[in-house]
Amino acid sequence: MRLTAFPASSDVPSRHRYLPLAIGVLLLFYSVGFWGLGFSSYKAWFQALVPFNLLLTYTLLFLFHRSWNRSFYLFAATAWLAGMAFEWVGVHTGLMFGEYVYGSTLGWQLWAVPLLIGVNWLMLVYSSGHLLKRLNIHWFFRAILGAGLMVLLDYFMEPVAVHFDFWQWHHEVIPFSNFIGWFLVALLLQIHFHKASFRKNNAIAHWVFLVQLLFFAGLHLRLLSL
Repeated sequence: MRLTAFPASSDVPSRHRYLPLAIGVLLLFYSVGFWGLGFSSYKAWFQALVPFNLLLTYTLLFLFHRSWNRSFYLFAATAWLAGMAFEWVGVHTGLMFGEYVYGSTLGWQLWAVPLLIGVNWLMLVYSSGHLLKRLNIHWFFRAILGAGLMVLLDYFMEPVAVHFDFWQWHHEVIPFSNFIGWFLVALLLQIHFHKASFRKNNAIAHWVFLVQLLFFAGLHLRLLSL
């Protein structure tokens, strides 16, 4: 049994037909969110919409996934569970990333870790992995570069996340151990992504990563200017 987001008989035409619309929706929501969080007087309202925006991004991303096989399900489950598990260890022990606690912005939590955190790890590994998949280098070096891209995104995300109560750091200092921990976890998941035997031809995946990178980099610069 083959599972696809669009009819199997028109796989490529369907993807090309809906891709501009999906990219447009992605750009629209992140542009509005950037204005709302960075410049409007309704920041609290836009902050409350963060979980919705993450779920919208997740939905758009996986509507264009084409290879719903056992290898993909194993990768997706591993990425979500590993993300949740490492974050649980981080929150409850201070290991891996440093001492921090999650705020209320990201919504429902399980053992003090938002359920969306696992979703976010899955999206970032998957989208950054797609961004590098065509590089003509050994898969392990692509995994290293993918982990580096995720750390770069986290560098811009951290001040934004603290400002809007995604999470809070002990003594309000972002420790260097956070970036080391991010790199190590990201590298493990990137290795799984590049070695997994499912088709990695999602047409919107690199857009998802680049839009999020620009979004957080822009808000990072905006906060520096305040």
